Amino acid sequence: MEYILIFISAIFVNNIVLSQFLGICPFLGVSKKIDTALGMAAAVAFVLTIATIVTFLIQKYVLDALGLEYLQTITFILVIAALVQMVEIILKKVSPALYQALGVFLPLITTNCCILGVAILVIQKDYDLLTGIVYAFSTALGFGLALTLFAGIREQLSLVNIPKGLQGTPIALITAGLLAMAFMGFSGVVKL
Repeated sequence: MEYILIFISAIFVNNIVLSQFLGICPFLGVSKKIDTALGMAAAVAFVLTIATIVTFLIQKYVLDALGLEYLQTITFILVIAALVQMVEIILKKVSPALYQALGVFLPLITTNCCILGVAILVIQKDYDLLTGIVYAFSTALGFGLALTLFAGIREQLSLVNIPKGLQGTPIALITAGLLAMAFMGFSGVVKL
């Protein structure tokens, strides 16, 4: 039951983009078309889940064991950057088609604060490894849902007549705010 609550909460109630405001850069930058939004969502789900596993193990078995907890942030940043590079190299050799699909998005993930934020939140919430993986994957699904919904709305907005002063970034920010308010409606669904 705990995993179901974490799953629903991470996707809808505490959405990483719309509630915690992490990952805003790709949310605004890669959300003009649904295809690119889906590609970014898949890449984030893959890297976020793997990064959470690796950073959790490094935190518990290296940093905590050696009393180096204060190096958490810099260690996690380096691990995430190295992990993204390794994933990119492996995908290029093993699956060129998947590399072509995700290749554009993988370098963007290195600077996505959502990845670092979730890795740190898993440690702060004192989750075990399995709970951390469920939380990370659910958060990635929530990120993908928000990104895809926002991209769909932006595609529809490109078809309507918007006043000149609101075109581009202003209407995107207004839309993001309305989407965040819509997700606030889920706040009573899950009690943690």
